[in-house]
This record gives sequence, structure tokens and C-alpha cells, in this order.
Amino acid sequence: MLPSYKTECAACHVPYPPGMLPAASWQHLMTRLPNHFGTDASLDPAVVRSLSTWLSANAATGRRAQEAPPEDRITRSAWFVRQHDEVPAAVWKRPSIKSASNCAACHTGADQGDFNEHRVRIPR
Repeated sequence: MLPSYKTECAACHVPYPPGMLPAASWQHLMTRLPNHFGTDASLDPAVVRSLSTWLSANAATGRRAQEAPPEDRITRSAWFVRQHDEVPAAVWKRPSIKSASNCAACHTGADQGDFNEHRVRIPR
């Protein structure tokens, strides 16, 4: 993982693996950092260029790259929805989880890029 990705992006949320979104989505996200899902995540232009290049080079391929998810949200991508189709809507609303974007609530290894379904622990 690119050190600046971990430093900059993981300071606020799980460092989502670049393969979770197609390159076009990463590019959209990187150009909209001043309003990053309601937060100002502005970065130095050189850091933005470096991160954009790395994210694009490591972005989703194959089926995951065929279509950008609505609003470039990982949680709205077709593969995410398929992988989590057995999770009832009420589970996402639990105070211990809060939303589908809080991967670390159930995927205890998410900060290390480990999303193995055999190690999922859904909190009560």
C-alpha cells in the first residue's frame, strides 16, 4: 500500500483497497476532495497526483471495473451489494456499525485489507 494513502486516507476511514472501485470512480473522488462525502478532504496537489496515479494503477479490473457505482460509493457497487445481500437493513443501523461504509465494524482485519468472509464478526 502506498504510504501516503495510508497516511492521508486512512487517517479518516479504512484504507479501502483500490480494487474496490474502477479507475474512473477513483478519479472522480480525487477531483472532489474539497467535498468528499460532506467533508473537506483537500490535499496538496502533488499528493493528489501521486494518489490518483496509484489508485488508477491498482483500481478494479474485470467485472468490478465494468460500471462505476452510483455516486462512486463502494457500498452501492453491484459486487458489494451481492456480497452483503444476506445482511438485513437493520444490522447496518446498529449503533455498533452505523453504516455499510464502516467495514471495520464487522471485518476486523479491514485496516490491513483483509475482508475474508470467514473472519467476519457482526457486532450486536
